[in-house]
Amino acid sequence: MTTSPAKVTTLPSDVRVVTERLPSVRSIALGFFVRTGSRDETPAQAGLSHFLEHLLFKGTDRFSSLEIDETFDAMGAEVNAGTSKETTSVYSRFLDRHLDRAFDVLQDMVLRPSYPDIDSERQVVIEEIAMYEDEPQDKVHDVLGKAVFGEHPLGRPIIGSAEVVASVPISEIAAYHGARYVPGNLVVAAAGSVEHDRLVALVDASLAGGQANGAGPAGPEPAPAEVDPRLRFHTKDTEQYHLCLGGPGIARGDERRFALRVLDTIVGGSTSSRLFQEVREKRGLAYAVYSYSSQYLDSGQVGLYVGTRPDNVAEAMDVIGTELRRVAAEGVTEEELERARENVKGRTTLAMESTFGRMNRLGSSLLTGVPLLTLDEVLAELDAVNMETVRTLAAEFYDPARMSAAGVGGDEPAFRSALEAVNPQLVAAA
Repeated sequence: MTTSPAKVTTLPSDVRVVTERLPSVRSIALGFFVRTGSRDETPAQAGLSHFLEHLLFKGTDRFSSLEIDETFDAMGAEVNAGTSKETTSVYSRFLDRHLDRAFDVLQDMVLRPSYPDIDSERQVVIEEIAMYEDEPQDKVHDVLGKAVFGEHPLGRPIIGSAEVVASVPISEIAAYHGARYVPGNLVVAAAGSVEHDRLVALVDASLAGGQANGAGPAGPEPAPAEVDPRLRFHTKDTEQYHLCLGGPGIARGDERRFALRVLDTIVGGSTSSRLFQEVREKRGLAYAVYSYSSQYLDSGQVGLYVGTRPDNVAEAMDVIGTELRRVAAEGVTEEELERARENVKGRTTLAMESTFGRMNRLGSSLLTGVPLLTLDEVLAELDAVNMETVRTLAAEFYDPARMSAAGVGGDEPAFRSALEAVNPQLVAAA
């Protein structure tokens, strides 16, 4: 896929516009990225960022909720949004001839919501929270976040609290939007059949009606530098136990992020990974078992998940503990390193064939201060990952003695007993 280098413009209002032109396609992926998420909330605001994301679709003074839906449907366009711990994004993908119309509706939604019919959307989000609570394989990751980060905002669920969503007044929602959806907190990103100067002109014009300049509130509360392992369990009547181990990771801009991605692929991020092979393929102890890593502005998290029936919990945790100790003490083999490196390079290249994937990379990177690397530069960074760096990361982040534990299931004592094979000190201290 032929591409042009990414172009970046910072407007006088402090909004940043970034584009990547792909002349071989007829579509544009366009996104508005805002540097606000659940990490920026106080406990009394838990879930406000996510609730606000929903309300952006409910209408403005110019467009009703139905008109928004009908406009994008008439263009054959996709439109959606997402909230993370540190960012909120609203995005669409449409044919290039619809840029002006799609941009006009999106910018009005993001910058000028009018909050009509808010009570019905409260109920929608409360139902979403209830649905989430009924999904233990999702819930356990937030239990792990609480174990790793404690009372820090990174330890709170993105989806928030039903109590907050049910009671937060419109005035507080509008004030939150007014303080955070400001030009200095905003990146507009696009990839596909897009002319950079044309998009810059559209963005500049959209802020000409009095939108105040500003860089947004002060940065978020710093993540804790040192974290002691913790054990957390959420009792729920389930067919399986849903278990996670994890601990602090690396920040989004850390140069070791490429090596950590390769290491994660070896540990549990692929079907040939150690955890997948040992837990699922060789012993049949689980259907789902995997590892993952997340990066934030000044911190990160590594983690792994397994879902298994009660009579398999002890053996599954024993196998996982053994594999973690082995990778932490011995590192990985040259064969594993080469296979994982090529796996990550392949997945990265395939993702970059999507205009949405490119747009999301542009927007999130610029918003969070990560260098905008070309595909060739990313592949070169992956080629440079060496055995020494991977072994050092394995010893630092995958030693089970340093990891917190989280579980969702029916019997906490059974969970604690199974953890003895992974981290007996954690069980004794809890």
